[in-house]
Amino acid sequence: MKTGEGKTLVSTLAAYLNALTGEGVHVITVNDYLAQRDAEWMGQIYKFLGLSVGLVKSSLEPEERKAAYACDITYGNNSEFIFDYLRDHTCSTKEEMVMRWPRPLHFAVVDEIDSVLIDEGRNPFLLSSESSKNASRYPVAAEVADFLIVDRHYTVQQKQKTVELTEEGVAMAELALGIENLWDGKDPWARFVVTALKAKECYFRDVDYIVRDGKVQIVDEFTGRVATNRRWSDGIHQAVEAKEGVKINPETVMSAHMTYQSYFKLYSKVSGMTGTAKTEEKEFLKLFNMPVVEVPTNLPNIRVDLPLHIFPTARGKWRRVREEIEIMHAQGRPVLVGTTSVEESELLSALLHEHNIPHNVLNARAKYAAREAEIVAQAGRKSAITIATNMAGRGTDIILGGNPEMLAKEILQRRILPFMASDSPDVETDGAPLSQKGLSTIKLSGVSFSRIFRACAAAKVVCGSGGEVFSYREAKDKLLYVFNNARFEDEDRLIDLASGSGAETLSLGPSIALACLSVLRDCRAYCLLEGNEVKRLGGLHVIGTALHESRRIDNQLRGRAGRQGDPGSTRFMISFEDDMLQKYGGELAYKLMKAVGVEDVDVGSGITRHQVLSIQTSVEKYFSGVRRHMVEYDAVLEVHRSHVFKLREAFVMGTFDSCQQLFYQYIQGVADEMVLNHVDPTKPPRNWNLEGFLDEFDDFASVTFAFPRGSHLLSNVTKETIVSALSTSRLMKELPGLPPTGLDAGDSPMKAASLSRWKRDDFLPSGRHCQELDSFRRYVGDILIAEYQRKLESIQEFREDANQVERSVAISALDYFWRMHLANMSRLSSAVQITGFGHMNPLDEYKLDGARFFIKMLSAARRMTVESLLKPWAD
Repeated sequence: MKTGEGKTLVSTLAAYLNALTGEGVHVITVNDYLAQRDAEWMGQIYKFLGLSVGLVKSSLEPEERKAAYACDITYGNNSEFIFDYLRDHTCSTKEEMVMRWPRPLHFAVVDEIDSVLIDEGRNPFLLSSESSKNASRYPVAAEVADFLIVDRHYTVQQKQKTVELTEEGVAMAELALGIENLWDGKDPWARFVVTALKAKECYFRDVDYIVRDGKVQIVDEFTGRVATNRRWSDGIHQAVEAKEGVKINPETVMSAHMTYQSYFKLYSKVSGMTGTAKTEEKEFLKLFNMPVVEVPTNLPNIRVDLPLHIFPTARGKWRRVREEIEIMHAQGRPVLVGTTSVEESELLSALLHEHNIPHNVLNARAKYAAREAEIVAQAGRKSAITIATNMAGRGTDIILGGNPEMLAKEILQRRILPFMASDSPDVETDGAPLSQKGLSTIKLSGVSFSRIFRACAAAKVVCGSGGEVFSYREAKDKLLYVFNNARFEDEDRLIDLASGSGAETLSLGPSIALACLSVLRDCRAYCLLEGNEVKRLGGLHVIGTALHESRRIDNQLRGRAGRQGDPGSTRFMISFEDDMLQKYGGELAYKLMKAVGVEDVDVGSGITRHQVLSIQTSVEKYFSGVRRHMVEYDAVLEVHRSHVFKLREAFVMGTFDSCQQLFYQYIQGVADEMVLNHVDPTKPPRNWNLEGFLDEFDDFASVTFAFPRGSHLLSNVTKETIVSALSTSRLMKELPGLPPTGLDAGDSPMKAASLSRWKRDDFLPSGRHCQELDSFRRYVGDILIAEYQRKLESIQEFREDANQVERSVAISALDYFWRMHLANMSRLSSAVQITGFGHMNPLDEYKLDGARFFIKMLSAARRMTVESLLKPWAD
């Protein structure tokens, strides 16, 4: 659905219907602001219909999160949902988990689904724990990177964000560091130097990140907002911190890994909504099996999309952008200018200041982001000029004539807050003052002025000396609370409450509520008149200052104009010096720049325009391939993750009996592995390496049972004894001639279940002598399980507590080896790319080697757990 057509409201239909099952519905947005706004607006509908509504946001405590997920409908940011899912799989007890287990993911409605699955789908979501190693190396590597020269000491591929040292660069780095081998495995400096060079050449301040309060904060490339609690992996974040000279935070170790694509596949049903998915229709269908349905607009779209303007240089482009802004400003039309970075938005702002053109800026800096709603509310007013990064209006309509509710809030805050707050606003946290220059003054009625005066008088008395003391933020929250509730109040009742002969008798709440009602009424009338005037002038004019790597992002900017049949126009102005053309069409851009001598002349002829747009299409195809590649590789890891998460859930949420059965299966699995290391069922038992088995069992028993070497059950057993026993009896409870295990299977039904489970496993080899193999592995398993049961009998009175300890041991072992497996798979995904040169399919190699790694990982976790289970308890 196009912008302004009511996606947020329509989503209530699907959410309500699916919430009737009682299994929970997640309505997922792209940021906390939209989640809170939608939960408040749409929550009124759900509550009227008898459903509960929860909100998940970054500031919530675990108990509050659990309550939010327990509601019928839960709103939240996409990263919060996937974070909670991964975090729940790091919990040790069921009580610590916050989602609806055992079935947490029933139905999801994803707002801006193309942004979530397509754009952010390129970046896997990592849950990390800190590691203090190597922090001191990053500043040294940053100094080395500073004096290395690009194209001489190293080469850069901006498209892939990769850096490669030349031979001369390696020699220079070794000389600077005072080492003989940059690639020494025992003293690995190469990774730090290369990472520092990436930070220097591929990650730019005010483009990829900003520095705020001595911290490096990532700027989301698709929304332009600061991505809180997000850090780059593989040492990139530490390298950027070293480059900027701020405190270097510890490097992180990956403890959980998941892409948005994998997460949303876990829902029983997923749906989404957006205004710009049509260009990726094939990708949605192929990768996610989700068809795209285009809903026609309520009224015909009359927006005019003007031809693309192309300039040889960036300086010429910005000059023409400024001129077009001046022309539109003179006509009285509102203008929205979209930029791709914080740096560019501030560059244009400085250019407009030079020519005394009033405007507002909206980017990731705190002083602007804090006033996002107010800035967007002003953006549709007559003569308003707004410069914004890609965050412009995301999820927020730009209403021609202004948003009356937001403008009323702004007026009330400006006039009443100084009398309520004990301190002044902090620009960095509360936002920079909005520019009102060039905008007509909203005319308030005499009633509104009178009520504002009475509200200020009441605030002066209540918040004066000896009265209540509010900070600026507290006062603002109180004022907004009253404003949001004022529209539901009875005006006559408020007049009675606020009436009095003197200021000292005024009631603060009712006085402010009356002022809110009057100002809101005036703003609605004024915005309606100004909106009609703006429509007559031609509506909102949108200027794009660069083409994005995806046409959808450009279309999102275009969609700010022409909502609900309103008039409007758009124009994109680009230059050959723009990042996208330099990065992906450098040769064409160089030739065209060389052929044109004047920097501010539009060279966007039909052929040039077609070539530039074809570059954008090629880039889209390239990133589509990157996403497909990532989905294919993540599908391999998804199988591993699913198995580990299910196993972990069984330990965390299982009953006493189900966990006990898992422990029996673990023990039998260790016995099977010991046997299979030395046994081949295609050969008769006399040809088996039983001496090797007895040696391994002896080592295992001496370490695990704490017995002296040679004093366990099989101490006096020889190869000949085993061969004789296997040839005499087949699949009996005990093997004749071998020591009895001391286990009665009839007394242990869970033991029988574990045996049947291992019997069904496909990993057991086949052969003519598989029956002898099965008898022998059962016998060895009985020995270990009998030893485990003897241990349990010795601590019978503490059995419940012991079970919790055993669960913790199993979970800790699984988590430890899973973290190692994730690191190994990350290295493997890079290493297998080299096999492509050997005419082998890297994905096939990744699957095969990944399966081997996974089997070894499970085996190691199982072995560590069983060794802990069988060790005697300390007195």
